[in-house]
Amino acid sequence: MITARQSRAARALLGWTQETLADKARVSLTALKRLESENGLEVFESTRDEIRRAFERSGILFLNSDQGVGVMLVHDKSSG
Repeated sequence: MITARQSRAARALLGWTQETLADKARVSLTALKRLESENGLEVFESTRDEIRRAFERSGILFLNSDQGVGVMLVHDKSSG
């Protein structure tokens, strides 16, 4: 499951605004803001999936281990 911090970090790696991500993921800006909120607001799992897929199409790899979670840009597709 993508976390608020992972979403914000992935956007930073790609240089995307919230508006850009919402457009690429085809989700509402309000839903994205809810996902990225630190208040633990509820978001549909389908919304999380669309956001994750948009990131993965652009080269983001989501990392989850017993040591923590993170993101990595494996190749820069954002310019193409």
